[in-house]
Amino acid sequence: MLANLHKNLFSPILLIGWLLTVICYFFSKQPDYLILLTFAQLVLVPAMVKMVVLFNKAGHTIMLMMMFAVTLLHWFVDSKLAIYLAIVYVLYTGFIALQGVIRFLHRGFTHISELAIDIGLVYLFIGGLWFFAYIAEIDTGFSPLITWLTAIHFHYSACLLAISIGLFGRLHNSKWYKAVVTLLLAGPLLVALGITFSTIIEILSVVFYIFAIYCLFMLSWKTKFPKKQGLLLRISYGALCITILWSLLYAFGNLTGIILVTIPNMLAFHGLMNCLLFGLVGVVAWGIEVPPSSHQPFTFPVSQIRGKLQTIGEPHTGLVDALQDFVDTQKLPPVIPHFYEHTNEYRLNASVQWQLWFKPFALLYQGISRPMQQLNLPFSKKWVSMDGVIVKVDEQLDGRHTPRAWIRKIAGQTTFVAIYSQHTTAQTTYMNIALPLPFSTMIGILHVYEKDGELHITSSQTGDAGIYLALRHFVWRLPLNEHFIITAKNSTTLTAVHTMRIFGLPFLRIDYEIERK
Repeated sequence: MLANLHKNLFSPILLIGWLLTVICYFFSKQPDYLILLTFAQLVLVPAMVKMVVLFNKAGHTIMLMMMFAVTLLHWFVDSKLAIYLAIVYVLYTGFIALQGVIRFLHRGFTHISELAIDIGLVYLFIGGLWFFAYIAEIDTGFSPLITWLTAIHFHYSACLLAISIGLFGRLHNSKWYKAVVTLLLAGPLLVALGITFSTIIEILSVVFYIFAIYCLFMLSWKTKFPKKQGLLLRISYGALCITILWSLLYAFGNLTGIILVTIPNMLAFHGLMNCLLFGLVGVVAWGIEVPPSSHQPFTFPVSQIRGKLQTIGEPHTGLVDALQDFVDTQKLPPVIPHFYEHTNEYRLNASVQWQLWFKPFALLYQGISRPMQQLNLPFSKKWVSMDGVIVKVDEQLDGRHTPRAWIRKIAGQTTFVAIYSQHTTAQTTYMNIALPLPFSTMIGILHVYEKDGELHITSSQTGDAGIYLALRHFVWRLPLNEHFIITAKNSTTLTAVHTMRIFGLPFLRIDYEIERK
């Protein structure tokens, strides 16, 4: 434990941060409350960031430059040098935010705990911009003190809390956790919007924030930690349960004019308690043992084709060579495997139904999809004939096993170009479908199973299943899910229902009638 603490809190560069904090505290002529932010900038945030981001020499150099810039600001805040020192800090926070973006691009919308860490790293950049606005005396529409308070808000309540709940999520995963994380990640922005535009929004956002923090505190009691780490984390989250009530009282006073808590009160109690009990205790808690991420890099094969499919090979019979590779076809009506293995022998009619809430986006998207000739779905739900042909694709060009493209058209306009392949991971064979896009490829890794004589194909199962976007060497999961249900009507006719969701919300349904020619 002591070795971990030394590594995570007292590494050489963090020792410099501690030393500079002490110098600022004892020798700076700036108001005492400014040390609350300085401590976060020099010690708390760097320590937490180093737990989730691997730094090389360049990264440590950038961090060291930031530390000296923040320290010098205590003596040169009123000089022309202050602007340049603040720019150094903004560049540092931008560098940290970039690490969050890179982490996200290697993973995407999977593992909400890791997403929380990514967002925490990006939030630091917002805090850096507000800090710059304070130092540069930019007119933000608020007093200098409120501008500074907004900066400290994004360092503690946004950055530190987001990284902390992300690390917590590596140990605890439940539906309640996902709901709590969503509220806490949105909270800093909602509170900031409320402060800017509406006291009512501010109060409502604080109420939701309180609910989420108390739920987080309760979840911490249901999670197994190393003994001392658990105690410290519960102290850290428990401190938030107390200090957030002061935020509510402050917002209530702004709404009603009944002043119960003033800004000096907030700094003396809320600020100091968040700094020491939430911030410092929380950083020490995670310094005891940093839980490892459960995310593993994606290893499934990815199509190398980008943009329009230029080279079209000879015709091919079906989407798959043998549906038996994916599912026990003995449990399915014969027409279902026959359709997948002899797709060119069938004609399709389709009805596209956009959800009402998504129709404005669908209409705008048509301006992109029509010239792109990909994912080019009609806006109307009228039944239309969908002509299709399957052709071979050069295996060396695509990079996957026996790829073949299913090119579908409506009234002569290309609707879909989907390049089918397959791969096997842990004894499960998935459909591996690529939809080439400009400079990128959307990938559907679909799990196939049988239920009650129907064929189900879905991206929402565990394992490799999911919808991804490949851009250069990045592959990240998209917040999309799709599900197909294929049903046999008789020996020559099938129906299929294709539904899609974004962030769990249904936005598209396509009904198919499939008939043998």
